[in-house]
Amino acid sequence: MNKGLNIRKRDFRNAMLFISLWIIGTEVFKLYPILISFYYSLTDYSVVNPPEFIGLDNYTALFNDALFYKSLTNTLYMVVIGTFFTTIIAIALAIMLNNRRIKGLSFLRVIFFIPTLVPVVIVSILWIWILQPDNGIINVILAQFGITGPGWLASPVWAKPSFILMMIWGSGTSIIIYLAGLQEIPDSLYESASIDGAGFFRRTMSITLPILSPVILFNVVMSVIHVFQWFAEPLIMTAGGPDNATLFYSLNLYRAAFQYFKMGYASAMAWILLVIAMAIILLLFKLNKKYGHSE
Repeated sequence: MNKGLNIRKRDFRNAMLFISLWIIGTEVFKLYPILISFYYSLTDYSVVNPPEFIGLDNYTALFNDALFYKSLTNTLYMVVIGTFFTTIIAIALAIMLNNRRIKGLSFLRVIFFIPTLVPVVIVSILWIWILQPDNGIINVILAQFGITGPGWLASPVWAKPSFILMMIWGSGTSIIIYLAGLQEIPDSLYESASIDGAGFFRRTMSITLPILSPVILFNVVMSVIHVFQWFAEPLIMTAGGPDNATLFYSLNLYRAAFQYFKMGYASAMAWILLVIAMAIILLLFKLNKKYGHSE
C-alpha cells in the first residue's frame, strides 16, 4: 500500500518538474501582466512618471469619453453584423464544398483556405488596392453592370462594410472547420428526411444547422475574439478614419497607450473590453445551450 502511494507521489513530483517551466512561464509572462494591468487601471501612469493611485477615475473618464463610445459602437457593429454575414456565407460555402458531386472539390477547398495564409500586412495592402474608388477590382466589376461604386475606405458609410468584405474573404479557416463538422453528420439523417419529403432548405434548417451548432458556436466565439482584437488592419488601411468610422476598440486602446502615453487609461479600457467580451461569449453559450444541439 505504502509502495503504491510512494510511486504515485514520485510520478506526481516528476510530472510537476516537467511542467514547472511552463507554469513559471505562465505566471511570469501572462498572470503578472494581467494583475499589473488591473493595478495600472487604478492609477495615473504615463510611463515616464511613476504610477499614482487615483481609484476609479480612469473608469469614470471612460464613460464620459465620446471616442470610447464611438470605438465600442464600431467594434460591436463588426461583432454583430460582420460576424453574422461571415458566418452565413462561410456555412453556405462549406455546404457547397461538402457536395461530392461537384468536380474539383479539393482545388476549391485550397482556394478558399489560401487567404488565411497571407500575412496581415499584405492582406491590408491588397484590400486597399481592391477597394480603390477609381481602378479597384470591385468598382471595375460594378462598372460593367452600370453601377458606380462608392469610395469604400474613404466613405464613413461604406468603410465598415469594406472590412466585412475582408472578413468574408479571410474566412477560410471557418469554412474548413464547418466542412469537418458537416462530414460528421450521418447521411442516413438526410436520406430519412428526403423520404419524408423534406427539401434542401428544410433539411438544412432541421438537420444541418442544429447538429452543426457546437461548431457554429466555436467559430462565432473565435470571430468575436478576433474582432475585439482588430488592430493592424484598421491601422494600415484607414488609421481609424474616415471621421473615426473605423476607429475600432483595440486601435483606440493603442492610441491611448502608445500615442498619448495614458497607460492607466488604456489599462482601464482593456479591462472594460474583457468584461464586454466575456458577457457576449457567455450570452452565446446560453443561446447555444437553449437552442443548439449538444449531442
